[in-house]
Amino acid sequence: MPLAEILAVLMVVAVIVALMAGYPVALTLAGVSLAFAVLGHSLGAMNFAILGALPQRIFGVITNETLLAIPLFIFMGVMLERSRVAEELLETMGRLFGTLRGGLGISVVIVGTLLAAAKGVVGATTVTMGLIVLPTMLRFGYDKRLAAGTVAATATLAQIFPPATVLVLLGDQLGNAYQASQLSQGIFAPRSVNVSDLFAGALLPGFALVGLYLLYLIAVAIFFPKAAPAMPPDPTAPRGFALARKLAAVLVAPLLLILAVLGSILGGIATPTEAASVGAVGAILLAAMKTNLRGVMMPVVEKTTQITSMIFLILIGATLFSLVFRALGGDDMVNRALTNLPGGTNGAVLAVMLAMFLLGFVMDAFEIIFVVVPIVAPALLKMPGVDPVWLGIMMAVNLQTSYMHPPLGPTLFYLRGVAPPEITTRHIYVGIIPFVLIQLFALVVLWFLPGLATALPHALYGG
Repeated sequence: MPLAEILAVLMVVAVIVALMAGYPVALTLAGVSLAFAVLGHSLGAMNFAILGALPQRIFGVITNETLLAIPLFIFMGVMLERSRVAEELLETMGRLFGTLRGGLGISVVIVGTLLAAAKGVVGATTVTMGLIVLPTMLRFGYDKRLAAGTVAATATLAQIFPPATVLVLLGDQLGNAYQASQLSQGIFAPRSVNVSDLFAGALLPGFALVGLYLLYLIAVAIFFPKAAPAMPPDPTAPRGFALARKLAAVLVAPLLLILAVLGSILGGIATPTEAASVGAVGAILLAAMKTNLRGVMMPVVEKTTQITSMIFLILIGATLFSLVFRALGGDDMVNRALTNLPGGTNGAVLAVMLAMFLLGFVMDAFEIIFVVVPIVAPALLKMPGVDPVWLGIMMAVNLQTSYMHPPLGPTLFYLRGVAPPEITTRHIYVGIIPFVLIQLFALVVLWFLPGLATALPHALYGG
């Protein structure tokens, strides 16, 4: 193996070791990359002058119109977190299904799906549901493991349901990789894949996951009734027409917001960035109806700035990492490795999926998107039979699993921070395992039924 490729492998190992040691992600990516650039230059393995391309790449990131959707969607999610939409939905849905065994759990999944589609931010959804739902489920006798697992898994649906931040970032990275792979094959009028394609591709797999979650909860209620008991009837709660009217009242605003955002994107009326601005304005109006807007605006802006800065700082660090990795010949090495794997295309895709799943133990989804996807996606998309939308949705579901699985799934830490004292880390870790298995089963289904991911975008946009 040439010296440059040895350094490329060592750079990846150094990044993983530094991350496991607890160093900040963005600074680790940038610092390790810079150190290996100096080392590679001194050993004659690369030319340090290639880093002159970094300012132009950073400028391209900052001026990327697609990525402008990120702060807008984050703002929408954080603003909705403050508008009490979740509390009203959960209370009403709980009364609708709660008198059935497992009904409260079913209500949690349904409301969590609506919040995922309205917020698109896992942390905000997890904190909101953890504070509201967990105490309620425990009060009505739900098994602690089942309650914790249901909340964690449902909140993580914000990773896969549009307008998920992960889908926006994946759409941007895969779009670049798809064009690069076609240009390298001599196709100078390349087709494109964008965020809208991934939004459309994620809908059917997302609803399939929700269906699997509901089937699991129904099975638990049937075979282990003590784990998911029915709520006792509340004589003071509205019933019949009054309950239906209240349900309609709490559903109209969030559903209109979801339809305005997703409908405008899927219908080709607006780009994801334009739709994100509509969602942000809608979230402001919704919050103004339910709370003192002046009191919540500053905390929402501060939280949005914090999350957005974190994402873009990681992206800049990953840009430097990618630049040095390519200068050391790492992309050619990955291309050869994937091409020469036994099993051809299937073997290469399986290897990448396994690597992303394992990296989820030590890396955040954003880090995997920024570091891994630009390296492996161009090689995979050159292979016959690999649809970019299918590959993107496979990656998204895989990354969603990485948000959930112990011991370092971010959702588990979010939930642990807001869970009642009687919920231990063990309860959360054990409770999430069945949902992780459901996720892996969904990946297998997507593998054999790629039409789940590709049918809707092909029907809407052709190709």
